[in-house]
Amino acid sequence: MSLVVSIATAHLTHRKRQTLVSVVGVAMGVGFFIAMAALMQGMQTYFITKVIDSWPHIIIKDEFREAPRQPAELAYPNGAVAVSSVKPQDELRGVKNARAILAALAETPGMTAAPTLRTQVFLRYGSKDMSATLVGIDPVKERLVTQLEQDIKEGSLPALNTVPNGIIIGEGVAKKLGISLGNTITATSVSGAVLKMKVAGIFSTGVTALDNFETYALLKKAQVLADRPNIINQVRVRLVDVTEAREKAAELEARWGYKAESWQESYSNVLGLFVIQNAIMYTSVGAILVVAAFGIFNIISTVVHEKSRDIAILKSVGLLERDIRRIFLLEGLVLGVIGALLGWVIGFGLVELLGTVRMNVEGFVKTQGFILYRGYGSYLMAGGFALIAATFAAYLPARKAAKVAPVDIIRGAA
Repeated sequence: MSLVVSIATAHLTHRKRQTLVSVVGVAMGVGFFIAMAALMQGMQTYFITKVIDSWPHIIIKDEFREAPRQPAELAYPNGAVAVSSVKPQDELRGVKNARAILAALAETPGMTAAPTLRTQVFLRYGSKDMSATLVGIDPVKERLVTQLEQDIKEGSLPALNTVPNGIIIGEGVAKKLGISLGNTITATSVSGAVLKMKVAGIFSTGVTALDNFETYALLKKAQVLADRPNIINQVRVRLVDVTEAREKAAELEARWGYKAESWQESYSNVLGLFVIQNAIMYTSVGAILVVAAFGIFNIISTVVHEKSRDIAILKSVGLLERDIRRIFLLEGLVLGVIGALLGWVIGFGLVELLGTVRMNVEGFVKTQGFILYRGYGSYLMAGGFALIAATFAAYLPARKAAKVAPVDIIRGAA
């Protein structure tokens, strides 16, 4: 085995420039893979964490996923019947038998629930106005389903019970209206009801859609403003295990008929975008490593071609095909290992460099710079892919070298 290592080392050190180029190619691929993975996974993890913390895991809405079937369709289920342009029936919207649903959810292990009334309002402060969503909540139960209390930067959640007609607004709403804690604003609902409300708190979740448009008030105040006494239109549910949200939502929808939307469904467009981002990242960086593998293939193929007479002599003195194969596989493995280790260093440096960049970004979430993921998974994945690519690139020329016939080579040389 020491002879195999000695020969492989001699081959690599003899062609120092090509060896260095191959190692640098692998290292750059690994380094860029780690940096891009840190960028992509950092933002994705941050967004999902913010959504899970700031948003209920399941929302039961006062609507149905499919429109109810018409009498003609029920009477002739297998007939050639088509019903179109059906005008929806005028009815009072809201979750019926809400108390029984809340009681049942409260008794279900791993679930907590809170009643909610969401309505659109028009907020005015002096000459400034804007539309927003008013969420009527029970502060005690709201603590169980969202992190609203922890996200409040000024004021407090219990202040809704002490401040007359109190309202908690998002940081974006406060900036747009130019208001601060303690100011009084005018809220007008779609039903025409008008209510003077005092700012009892300002929250910041980091999720732009919530901070710029959401406001919270007591459930009773929201019902009065919306002219919907004793009505709720959503039941917000939080789970102990967030990964079960999709399955639990389907169970709740089958049980009560109302549309139950999991957090994965609510943000399916964003989660789908993350899948595309990951596909682009793995494809582009994988291409770099494949190009680096071709460099390894090139150098080992050249060595095999130039050292064919040496290989024939080695086989004639007793080295077996597997020994010849090991020499060149070992060369590819060494290039891969050195490239991966150097790539880890480059990747770590790139991640730390990106971490020093500061900028204000407001998209799906608000950030002050790049949000980076510093886990070991990307290092292991990049290193593993580099070793596989390097070994595979060395296998074909190694296989060719092992098939060399000593008699033909020596006779041809003579």
